[in-house]
Amino acid sequence: MNTEPLSAAAEPAADPAGEVVRWAAFSCVLVPVVLVVYGASFAGAAGSALGLTAVTAACRLLLRQSERAAAQERARGPLPPSGRHARGAPGARPGGRHTRGCRPEG
Repeated sequence: MNTEPLSAAAEPAADPAGEVVRWAAFSCVLVPVVLVVYGASFAGAAGSALGLTAVTAACRLLLRQSERAAAQERARGPLPPSGRHARGAPGARPGGRHTRGCRPEG
């Protein structure tokens, strides 16, 4: 039996949103450098960096907000059944096909 510990690459990410934000921050640095190397102006590269930083910040905010909402949903517990096969209130009539009073005129 193999008792070696798993490598860091094989372990699941503890904070998936944090991983996304780290990669986005890396691109905020890398993209302007590549633009300057390939002949773009410093002003254009700085504008790109600012735009990427703004998008990264907005995405980070939305990711954290969705994580909080998901945690609140998990804390509430399971929802009562709903939909086609769920039981209604006691004494309520079940849905279905009604043929009375639906005659075609002709």
